[in-house]
Order: sequence, then structure tokens, then C-alpha cells
Amino acid sequence: MLAVMTRQPCEQAGFRVLSRTPAVITLVVLLASVVVLVTITLIQIHHPEVLPPGLKYGIVLDAGSSRTTVYVYQWPAEKENNTGVVSQTFKCRVKGSGISSYEKNPQDVPKAFEDCMVKVKEQVPTHLHRSTRIYLGATAGMRLLRLQNETAANEVLASIQSYFKSQPFDFRGAQIISGQEEGVYGWITANYIMGNFLEKNLWHTWVHPRGVETTGALDLGGASTQISFVAGEKAGLNDSDIVEVTLYGYGYTLYTHSFQCYGRNEAEKKFLAALLQAFAGFYYTASAFNLSGSFSLSAFNSSSWDFCQRTWSELPSLLPKFDEVYARSYCFSAHYIYHLLVNGYKFTEETWPQIRFEKEVGNSSISWSLGYMLSLTNQIPAGSPLVRLPIQPPAFVGILAFFTSTALLCLALLLYLCSQSRTKERSEHAFDHTVDSE
Repeated sequence: MLAVMTRQPCEQAGFRVLSRTPAVITLVVLLASVVVLVTITLIQIHHPEVLPPGLKYGIVLDAGSSRTTVYVYQWPAEKENNTGVVSQTFKCRVKGSGISSYEKNPQDVPKAFEDCMVKVKEQVPTHLHRSTRIYLGATAGMRLLRLQNETAANEVLASIQSYFKSQPFDFRGAQIISGQEEGVYGWITANYIMGNFLEKNLWHTWVHPRGVETTGALDLGGASTQISFVAGEKAGLNDSDIVEVTLYGYGYTLYTHSFQCYGRNEAEKKFLAALLQAFAGFYYTASAFNLSGSFSLSAFNSSSWDFCQRTWSELPSLLPKFDEVYARSYCFSAHYIYHLLVNGYKFTEETWPQIRFEKEVGNSSISWSLGYMLSLTNQIPAGSPLVRLPIQPPAFVGILAFFTSTALLCLALLLYLCSQSRTKERSEHAFDHTVDSE
């Protein structure tokens, strides 16, 4: 009897040791699973890599009275206060004259666009072609054609519509913009390039510049001329010439007026008829006289007279780039510009130094098309930032599922072992009680 009683406590001690081993292992695995779950979850939540949403592209065709120019623009997709920070990335001049010259053969307009459009497709990433919007804005040449022959103007636009519908881009229509719109977009372009809307602070973020005033804009085109500036006081101004513009969260009240048929080409036609070509119009004429940036009114006038007294044979050596078509017009253009600014816009020697003749600043052309693209970005949805997680979602879900399942199994096993341990303890107590009673 003594031998039996001695052997039983030894067997019970051995059993407890064996029964504790799987419980310890299970507990270790459970704790390890919980630690892994908490760790990967914290990493996934607190350490994502936020990437910019990339770039958006836009294409504008400036269909002027004398030529068409294609511009490609890009901007960060997230935008700044609903307006894109736009930059010009490509420019292509379409062969031939303006689209209004195709009034008798509108079916030939697309052929002129083809060379530039091939190049444009190379400038925009292929995967973004379908989401890249393309616009065509026709100016004074088409405005005049519509007045003279509306059917011909509609046929030219229809031919353009048909062509661009076959292109890979998101074509948003060919339209004739008003002189007022042209003036507003030109003003936006000039002030945007001059940094009057945005500047970068010490932290390299875009902010609205403090204390910076906007600049008025003059645009001498082939068939019309525009003037635009911020209207400080509306008194005395025609309400039809007042336009409200919102850019980068700030509003501007502009006075803008377009003088139809007072562009360089149209004025020259009138002048020649009595006897028996934008910002570019001002720029090219001043450039022919070797004038750039700011210069006095008298310097411009004297240069004009000096140029006009030259003989035709002297012009090739005087002009930076001799082109017979333009060379024959510089003398008329210079005098027309002088009288337009002095007698038309009432500029004096005192106000003249504020004017600069510019065609390009940096990589951007001073064209209404940039202002047009800036305004249109207000209507283009901003892209959302891309979030790159430390662990890709499929892998994260797989790891989460595995260690969650492991933790649950370990927990179930511990509960089972605990239950078994209690059952055996009750049996042992009952056995010990029986033995003691005997």
C-alpha cells in the first residue's frame, strides 16, 4: 500500500510537467502572433508613403487670324486652390495661314494640323492621351469670317471637329472666342508669367504674393487689339466691359475691351485701300528696331522714323531675321502702334516706362492660350495623392489573416488545456480524498 501511494504522487508531478509544456508553447505562439499583428498594423497605418498624383496635360490650339499655334501645357494634378500651376512644355506652329483662310476649302484644314499633332502625341505620355483635354480657340479672323459668311465659318469649324474626334485626345470642341475673352486670357497669361498670382515661400510651397500689383495687358493681333487691366473703380466704365475672374482662390475685377478690325493686318488693309500682323505684334515690330524690354516712347518713335527712311536694299542687314512679307510691313506697323498707343490708349512719356514689349518669358509664350488653360484648370478635377503602403494590400491581408487565425487557434488551445487541467485536478482531488478515507 505504501509503494502504491509513493508512486502516484510521482506520476502526478510528471503529468503536470508534460501538460504545462504545450500550454507554454501555445502561449508563446499566441503572444508572438499578437505582437506581429499589432506591429504590421501600426506600420501600415503610420508609415505610408504619400506620392504626388502626377501630372495632367492640356492642349490648346490658338487659331489666330494669320496663323495657328499648338501649345502643350502641364500642371501638378493636385492644383492650388482649384487652379493648376501650369507650365508650357511644347509649342508648334501649324503650316500655312490662319484657319479663316480655308473658307473656300474647309476640308483641307486638318491636313495643316497633321505635322504638329504627330509631335504633340510624342509630348504627352501615351497612357494619358485619353484623359488629356484639347481645345481650339479661334480669334478675330474667324470672328470676321462669321460676320461675313457664317456658313463658311461653320463649315471650317465642322471640319476641325471631325478631325479631332479621330484623335486619341479628349477633344472639347472648336469655338470662336470673343474679343473680351481673348483680352481676359491675355491679361491672365501676362500676370501669371510675371508672378503676380503665385510665389514660393521659404518652405517651397505656393502662396499668394503680398503687396504685388497686377499689370495691364495690351494685345495687338492681326485683326483686333485688346486692352485689359484691373478696374479699381467701376465708375465711368461700361458694365459690359467688366469681367470677374477667380484664380487660386482670389477674385479680380477686370476692365477689358476688344477693338475689332483694329489689328495690324486689318488696319494695313484699310490704309492700302485708301491709297488705291497680339503681344507678338508689338514684340516683333520693336524687335525689328533692336528694341527690347523697357524703352522710352521717344526712343520707339525715333527708331521708327530711322527705319522708315532706309532703302529696301538696306533692310536685310538691319533686321535680325529678314522675311520679305514682314519686312514690308514694319514701317506701317511702327507708326500704327505709336498712334494706337498715344492717340488711342492715351499713353504719355510718363506712363510709357511701365510698358514692356515681350513675346516670351522663360519657356512660356505670352499668348492668350496660357491664360485660357489656367482658367480651364478650374473646371478640371484635381487628382488625388497616391498612397503607397509599406505592405501591399494583398500581402497585408494575407499576413493579417494568417496571424489572426494562429492567435485564435492558440487561444482556443489554451482554453482547452485549461479546461482539461481543471478536470484532471478535480479527479486527483477526488482520488486523494478516497485514499485518505481508506
